[in-house]
Amino acid sequence: MTTSQAGSTTQTQAAPVRRMRRAERREQILDAATRAFARAGYAATGLDDIAAEAELTRAMLYRHFESKADLYRAVLDRACTRLAEATGADDFDEHAIPALLNAAAADPDGFRLLFRHAAREPDFRELIDSITAASRDVAHRNLARRIPAGPWLDWAANLIPAFTLDAVIAWLDAGQPDADQAADRIAAAVHGVMAAAQSTR
Repeated sequence: MTTSQAGSTTQTQAAPVRRMRRAERREQILDAATRAFARAGYAATGLDDIAAEAELTRAMLYRHFESKADLYRAVLDRACTRLAEATGADDFDEHAIPALLNAAAADPDGFRLLFRHAAREPDFRELIDSITAASRDVAHRNLARRIPAGPWLDWAANLIPAFTLDAVIAWLDAGQPDADQAADRIAAAVHGVMAAAQSTR
């Protein structure tokens, strides 16, 4: 083989593929699974769909997750953690709605999975129920400063978290129009619910 032939052979060899660390590979799989599950939901998404989305083999998925259910729960847990880190969990103040919008914009598929898809999955409903209960408790505690104790306080504490989440999902579905205006408009609707609950008529 001539020197020029050797050089040509060397140039045509593919560059070695960098091996990912286990944590990086796991995040890659979670990213792909989030996208795949968000498109079709849990029941309609198979491990082959997720493997194709991640450009990995099915065997590679099983090195990191025992089953589709295990993977789905890991996706939901990560989305919950990101949401809690972005929004906090104690107060509904003027920063709460912008923070929720920012969290949804940063991880729209994870947000939809939590509050659209997982809420309809019986095997994972307890996670969403726990988030809903915590949100209701926080709302009740904060609204009690403005609304007298009684059924209208309970009504507002149930309605405002549910409405806010639905409003944010609708905002995502609409293409995420101006976030500042979205926060103001959602806040105006929330204040309308509060005013209705405070009404003495």
